[in-house]
Amino acid sequence: MEKRKQLILYTIIKEHIKTGAPVGSGVLVDKYKLDISPATVRNEMAELENEGLITQPHTSAGRVPTEKAYSLFIEKLSEKKLKEDEIRIFEKILKNKDELSFKQAAKEMAKISNNAVFWAFHRHNLYYTGVSNLLAQPEFVQTNLIYDISVIIDRLDEIIDSIYNNIEYDARIFLGSKNPFGKFCGTILAKYKLGENTGIFGILGPIRMDYERNLTLVKFVYNKVTSDK
Repeated sequence: MEKRKQLILYTIIKEHIKTGAPVGSGVLVDKYKLDISPATVRNEMAELENEGLITQPHTSAGRVPTEKAYSLFIEKLSEKKLKEDEIRIFEKILKNKDELSFKQAAKEMAKISNNAVFWAFHRHNLYYTGVSNLLAQPEFVQTNLIYDISVIIDRLDEIIDSIYNNIEYDARIFLGSKNPFGKFCGTILAKYKLGENTGIFGILGPIRMDYERNLTLVKFVYNKVTSDK
């Protein structure tokens, strides 16, 4: 993809991740000070739409990224750093690597990511928190999606059980049609080994979740859980 078109696509993705709202050409030019004329932006957006990378919701003049766009975006993901106070919090919480510590870590992850977090300490011992964060996201205002996400929460243990043996150790991103938790969601999860036990934890959010920040968060917690210190 040529650089100008990629810049416009990634700017649309980043703006949509921030706001949850469709993104218009005027927002791109004015807010992000792109050195590109509004007419050129509109032309590039029309091409991106033809390529299936952005789409127009019926109720808006703006565009939203598609699953195909997010898949391209996460291939070139640049992770963000955690804040110093966040690092200190997790270092304190995870000094003890037990179930209570992991529950506290899950709560902190839910607060930082503003999404839901699940943690399977063993294959059949599941804890989750932050569901209200998930339901507060703009995507899930629609009644049918509230129902869909509620079904996912109710089936979390079944879904985790079905993927448990097939998940590789380390952090991984699943989104859209490749996401076992639902095609309208994004998930970043990690499987870890601790002594004789294995576990899985992860962040569950809308498909437009902040993958840069959340991947950093999951990897940091994974490294703390699996380190010898």
